[in-house]
Amino acid sequence: MDKKQIMLGNEAVARGLYEAGCSFVSSYPGTPSTEITENAAAYEEIYAEWASNEKVALECALGASLAGARSFCGMKHVGLNVAADPLFISSYIGINGGIVIAVADDPGMHSSQNEQDSRHYAIAAKIPMLEPADSSECLSYTKLAYELSEQFETPVLLRLSTRVSHSQSIVSLSERSEVPMKEYVKDPARYVMMPGNARVRHTVVEKRLQAIEQYADTSAVNRVEMHDTSIGIITAGIAYCYAKEAFGNHASYLKLGIVYPLPSKLIQSFAKKVDRVIVIEELDDIIETACKKLGIQTDGKNLLSLCSEYSADLLKEKLLGQSPVFTPYDGSVPNRPPVMCPGCPHRGLFYTLKKMKLTVCGDIGCYTLGAVPP
Repeated sequence: MDKKQIMLGNEAVARGLYEAGCSFVSSYPGTPSTEITENAAAYEEIYAEWASNEKVALECALGASLAGARSFCGMKHVGLNVAADPLFISSYIGINGGIVIAVADDPGMHSSQNEQDSRHYAIAAKIPMLEPADSSECLSYTKLAYELSEQFETPVLLRLSTRVSHSQSIVSLSERSEVPMKEYVKDPARYVMMPGNARVRHTVVEKRLQAIEQYADTSAVNRVEMHDTSIGIITAGIAYCYAKEAFGNHASYLKLGIVYPLPSKLIQSFAKKVDRVIVIEELDDIIETACKKLGIQTDGKNLLSLCSEYSADLLKEKLLGQSPVFTPYDGSVPNRPPVMCPGCPHRGLFYTLKKMKLTVCGDIGCYTLGAVPP
């Protein structure tokens, strides 16, 4: 098949699931991740379901993996908090069929209650993480994630962001690879995490991380683009696109596709080739901190914020001293506050609660809309 199509990032992840031979999807909805599972459900070769929460979704996907199928679980960043228990244990027990866990962060909080950085979970759980920058990489990285999952016997996290999930770009489509189910072999020493077993598996996890870091140092998804060597930019995900738009060929780039574990030797090699290193990453200073641990002097969060999302204009302003050009507009733009969707059953519920003058606490995002008119 030689076909190209414009796709949302989330749609491209779903296509990657299809092409990689994934057969089981269990997720919990939450913007900006929801469309992955909605699109995956359209493929008849994939069984897709919504679970009652993210923990249950991940446990179902892990069960399918242990049974020998390639499986997937998707959620937004705050959902990873709910799924933390099985996430951490899955690192120790490993996988049978490959499993990919997509988590969509929300810099700028377009539809979320916080801006937590999911890379912390990859580090804490000792699970490798990939971060695509556009729809094409969403598809190819999803397929790569399954290869890494089965090669290193580990779940693989796929970190998205709102702009990647909900932006469109051209992707190249391929046929589906039918992957046979792997046989399940009963192995309590591996799958039952009693203290004695867990101690052994922890050693396995640490050795696995070392092997993945060696892989990352030579992987094509961590690529160097040499241009002007006065500035070297280390970046990942959508921030790479912003940096390229802002600096063009007036800087060199180390574009990271594997954001955990980081390729230490590649980072050190790149830093030696440039005069000044700038780390551009949305939210927390994880790559920058890793660079400093390697003895590399960097600029980053001393110039850029830990808060909100970036843009090419923001980078031009903060790093190049170029003020953004705005087109004057004399009119007024009406406010468009979020409201519950037409037909949402929560409308009637909150209408009743309001009449009763009751204050309630909710959990998922939609309930927060009960605080706004009407």
